[in-house]
Amino acid sequence: MNRPALIAQLGEIMQMAYVPRDFEQALRFWTKTLGAGPFYSFEHVKLDRARYRGQPVEIDFSMMLGYWGNMQIELITQHNEAPSIFKTWRDDGHEGLHHVCMLVDDIDPARDLCNRARLQVAQEALVPGGGEVMYVDSAGGPASLLEILKPAPGTAEFFRMMREEHRTWDGSDPVRRVGR
Repeated sequence: MNRPALIAQLGEIMQMAYVPRDFEQALRFWTKTLGAGPFYSFEHVKLDRARYRGQPVEIDFSMMLGYWGNMQIELITQHNEAPSIFKTWRDDGHEGLHHVCMLVDDIDPARDLCNRARLQVAQEALVPGGGEVMYVDSAGGPASLLEILKPAPGTAEFFRMMREEHRTWDGSDPVRRVGR
């Protein structure tokens, strides 16, 4: 008997991501209304060997990561006009949940499982420091895309630190810049 290719075999969803039209308003909503944060800002993220729908692409984007309880929240804005999952989302007038994310130890078995589930890779790249990421089209699921991330070494520890900081955060200093 063949076991169905269920994406749940990869792990749990650990992140909800948004590509808001008004980035600052979205940040205010998550921090002031819902109490998520603090958010860590990664500006002009550089990914290696990025591909959108199979074609090489250079995407200039920034993101903020914060926690709301145990759920990581990501806010993304793209700065250039390169084709990408972020640009297409905004150009098509979408608002709301863009993708959810799962962490994996190895991207190849995840890619194989997605292929067996007939999910198409929409965008993929190498993450600085040794990670890999792919976004698969969820074919009409609750979010338009599923991000599958093999984190670079040290990323899981950074996420744990962020989650712990959220638990004692008093609402001050809602944005912390990373790098640069």
